[in-house]
Amino acid sequence: MSKSVFDWANLKENLMLALSAIRGNKLRAGLTLIGIVVGVFSIIVVMTAMGVLRNSIEEGLSQLGANTFQLQKVVGAFESSASRRRKWRNRKDITYEQALQVHQKTTLAEAVGIEAWQMGRIVWWRGEGTNPNVSLAGENIEGLITNDWIVEIGRGFTQQDMDMARSVIILGKQVAEELFPPSINPVGEEVRIDGSWYQVIGVFHTKKDMLGGSVNFANIPLPTYFKKYGKYSRSMHIMVKALNREVFDDCLEQARSILRTARKVPPGEEDDFGYFSSDSVIKRFNEFTFYFRLGVLVVSCIALLAAGVGIMNIMLVSVTERTREIGIRKAIGAQRRDILSQFMIEAVFLCEIGGIVGVVLGIIGGNVVGLLLEIPAVIPWDWAAIGLGVCSLVGIIFGVYPAWKASALDPVEALRYE
Repeated sequence: MSKSVFDWANLKENLMLALSAIRGNKLRAGLTLIGIVVGVFSIIVVMTAMGVLRNSIEEGLSQLGANTFQLQKVVGAFESSASRRRKWRNRKDITYEQALQVHQKTTLAEAVGIEAWQMGRIVWWRGEGTNPNVSLAGENIEGLITNDWIVEIGRGFTQQDMDMARSVIILGKQVAEELFPPSINPVGEEVRIDGSWYQVIGVFHTKKDMLGGSVNFANIPLPTYFKKYGKYSRSMHIMVKALNREVFDDCLEQARSILRTARKVPPGEEDDFGYFSSDSVIKRFNEFTFYFRLGVLVVSCIALLAAGVGIMNIMLVSVTERTREIGIRKAIGAQRRDILSQFMIEAVFLCEIGGIVGVVLGIIGGNVVGLLLEIPAVIPWDWAAIGLGVCSLVGIIFGVYPAWKASALDPVEALRYE
């Protein structure tokens, strides 16, 4: 017990000496810490920003709904190859008849949504229009389920709306807020898009896109869409919601097989369509940002290496300046290990101060992206711990030689040092 108390007292004394030495040389310590701060900041700010963007993408992909994947003519999220994108654009459209086969034959699906889109539309009401950035979707009934669209005000589509190709519309919440004043209930009002009039039957709950922004969109029944824009004006999107997570992969293979057959893809040839789920997009995002993160990590390691050399330099200067102090401590009974631990703790303490500053600034800097995208803050606890651990390692590695040199000083020679 007495030895434990002694060790704790010795550690406390060494910490106080380290703090006193840093206070006594603020400018020199501050300049030395810049390298540590920059190195740790670089790692933390990038990892925080990547975490924010990842959460934003996951939130945006929640529009697919749980256990849902989507089949499309082109799926190019985070695809960097121009030749591959060009090849995808040359594919034939997915027709409504092909999509209908997937809808009718996929037995492992709870719901199969079919949709087509017109981008950049303007929604008009009483002479006032939205910005030309509204995406208009033609949806079947199950499209609302697979997209996880929730009607907040009014109602969704009915089978009668589909059978009779009624001119009804469900507005996205942002579109409704942009078009109608707060005192007016949009339900029952009539709006105009591309010269056609639609009665508003509902307003969706707010949805986010893959970068965290609100989605400007509106939905009309798929038959109504065909009547206005034609059945073959756009390639169909097919959203499939599996019965449960356990059959997700089997459901994906079943839907792919049905669509391959419908599109007459020869055996052995690759799909002439794409598919994605939230997991696949996150995987592509990680692959897309891998080399960027690796580059930042290399630069950060170089900064930390340079900072480590600076730490060694300042500690060697400190040992030289405090030679007489070391001699006095040894003369009154300090052991070699006491001197060794004193300077090792000082080096680690110096690195940890820089590490903590770098972590805090990195988290703040990385979350600026989140604030701009209105996404909750992210704190990468794992990378913060790794950053502080690396700082300790730098302090130990580059503090060993100065500490050893200090502990090896002869007390008589040290007392004679001027």
